[in-house]
Amino acid sequence: MENAYKLEFAEEQAGSLSLSCCGCSKTEPLHSFGPALKPHFLIHFVLNGKGMFSTGNKEYFLEAGHGFLIEPGELAFYQADEKDPWTYVWVGFGGSAAKEYMEKLGLSRKHPVFSSEKQDELYACVRNMMEHNTSGVANDLRRNGELAVFLSLIASGVSARETDEEDRANAYVRKAVNFIQSNYCNPIKVTDVADFVCVNRSYLYTLFENSLNMSPQKFLSTYRITRAAELLQTTEIPVESIALSCGYNDALVFTKAFRQMKGMSPTAYRREMKKGETRHNREQLLQIESFIRQIRELNQ
Repeated sequence: MENAYKLEFAEEQAGSLSLSCCGCSKTEPLHSFGPALKPHFLIHFVLNGKGMFSTGNKEYFLEAGHGFLIEPGELAFYQADEKDPWTYVWVGFGGSAAKEYMEKLGLSRKHPVFSSEKQDELYACVRNMMEHNTSGVANDLRRNGELAVFLSLIASGVSARETDEEDRANAYVRKAVNFIQSNYCNPIKVTDVADFVCVNRSYLYTLFENSLNMSPQKFLSTYRITRAAELLQTTEIPVESIALSCGYNDALVFTKAFRQMKGMSPTAYRREMKKGETRHNREQLLQIESFIRQIRELNQ
């Protein structure tokens, strides 16, 4: 059994991040839940006592200051300790950005457990959610605002989690790729990418070679030229403007880089694309599609 105060909202609000339920429980010895599924993301945070959380054939023994994530559709089980049963708060949530936020926090089915020293603040967030428990725009906004604060507290107070070397490497590469995708139009260099990811340039080189079979510089150049090729095919923008749009301040440097990768100048490439479905045209399109697909697979 458990002494619980909880709220469940009949309809999840549309948006990037929205609260579905919340509550606080003081459990009896050996009180358990599951194995069962939930339709939304669910985070429990232990205020005091101890218990066990199980998912994916792994068991985690947790105490005050620890929390765990259950993803939608994930079979999970948790149980209070026999001698020192836990008290915890929980929040259930969804929204278009929920999964992305969990990834940024480093929480997933593979790494569902975290720790934080923000017990009082996390409890206060849930208490404020429960105090604004009626329907209406004001309370909806307040509850979702408290949810955002709850997650930000986890992000700021979370302790380092154990991850294997492969996970860390993939995270660095994804972060670097996302940075390049967002900033290729600016005159960034590989050192800027390395500084953003917080690794040295030589280590970033090793990560890219292992993950993408190319150096960071090659990836940056390929991404820029790929975007430039798309603009040459789909617009009538002058070559000089396309160069600037893809991070090249010098049109001659852009033309040289484009020729090295595509075997022809930007002007010749545009002219070739206008001829129709020639063999060379199709090959160029396949190269672009293949590179973009490779990036998308990396970000999945």
